[in-house]
Amino acid sequence: MEKLSFTYKTKEPIKKRKHVGVVASGDLEVLVNPIDHDETTVSVITGSDGFALVWENVLNRFFERYPIQAAIEINDFGATPGVVFLRLTQALEGIYDVEK
Repeated sequence: MEKLSFTYKTKEPIKKRKHVGVVASGDLEVLVNPIDHDETTVSVITGSDGFALVWENVLNRFFERYPIQAAIEINDFGATPGVVFLRLTQALEGIYDVEK
């Protein structure tokens, strides 16, 4: 198990919590919680050691596109970068779906 953490300067507050995905083979769960400051934290727990740079690249791409303010927890069980981005985007869609 590897524990990773990332921090991003962000500017778009969210109002709703969201949980997507499951911890299962080749998948992951994402838990998104609103915060009241402009520094988003992402905590990743993964069973696949040695992929910190891949995680950083995927998360950088996501936050360049969607600078939401949140505390995010990701529990991974071998998801590919595409699945990671998909789950993050699903969480975002669920948050904005309810708010609009």
